[in-house]
Amino acid sequence: MKHRGSEVALLVGVCRARQARWEAEDSLAGLEQLARSAGARVAATVLQERDRLDPRYLIGKGKALEIRDRSAGVDLVILDEELSGSQQRNLERLLGKRVVDRTGLILDIFAQRAQTREGKLQVELAQLDYLLPRLAGAWTHLERLGGGIGTRGPGETQLESDRRRIKTRMAKVRRDLEQVRRHRALLRRPRRKVPFPILALVGYTNAGKSSLLNVLTHANVTVQDQLFATLDPTLRRLTLPGDRVALLSDTVGFIRKIPHQLVAAFQATLEEIQEADVLLHVVDISHPHAEEQQAAVEAVLGELGLADRPTILVFNKVDRLGRSPFPWRPGSGRVATSAKTGAGLDDLRREIVCCLNGGATAGAAVAHEAAGATASG
Repeated sequence: MKHRGSEVALLVGVCRARQARWEAEDSLAGLEQLARSAGARVAATVLQERDRLDPRYLIGKGKALEIRDRSAGVDLVILDEELSGSQQRNLERLLGKRVVDRTGLILDIFAQRAQTREGKLQVELAQLDYLLPRLAGAWTHLERLGGGIGTRGPGETQLESDRRRIKTRMAKVRRDLEQVRRHRALLRRPRRKVPFPILALVGYTNAGKSSLLNVLTHANVTVQDQLFATLDPTLRRLTLPGDRVALLSDTVGFIRKIPHQLVAAFQATLEEIQEADVLLHVVDISHPHAEEQQAAVEAVLGELGLADRPTILVFNKVDRLGRSPFPWRPGSGRVATSAKTGAGLDDLRREIVCCLNGGATAGAAVAHEAAGATASG
């Protein structure tokens, strides 16, 4: 029976050849968290191992038929991959259910979370970019008519008309976004005249960045056990030892397999990160794949040209480790904390002051370790 206000979803993942099974399972677990964040109730998950992705259904037809037999009471099927328009249509016909891919799901979450005008414009642009190559799928009535004489001309004309309208709207949204960004740049100028250093919290989504922001700055930023709970950057005043003051920014969390359509939607966050004097890279140390999540964030920072930016690694949620040994060695630029219990917060404040005074940070150590064997942190 469906829960009121929620949709029942069945999730499907693919483990490809030469891919570690744990990686596919972890990605599918992430998809489940995404689905719950979007408001869905997950009825079941399916993971298929395939040497090659099927060009018609992405998964094999046999597996698709098996899923159809298991989907009674299911409202939609969500795949942990990006589907082409034809694959999505083929699966919907075969399953008799709505089908959403990973990118479409994340776009839906972004649309729910965006609060500012800029955030909403960014999400709209990403959605239009996602829709454009899939627009032909909306014209299923032509296929039901069988196509051919009497249907090709008008259909193509209408389809091209819709494509033009979308492209025109995308151009308008881009212009509006540029205007908003210019305004934000003007607002940022006075900030640079204030003699306060800027710190940015970065990290994998759900690592506890907003919780740390709250306990460090006594703010009241929304903390939810959901992915992308923070979309629009938040800036707060942070008091440090010696009565020093800094500005601390919370930013959207990163994930693996970020859809290319969402790069623009991260623009405000990326600008905040690039403005920062010091990055606080928050890692959920209790997560079974914390090291891989840390590496995923470091890869994004590297792509942004921020690999050498002064960085403090903040191993958060140590309260969840219990008696387990701490898996990373301590050192300069590395601090273990718990936003829940307050453990390590004074150490973090002192480490920030040390970093601002030119002390060693985790950035150089991480770069050195990454060049060799797996980082031991």
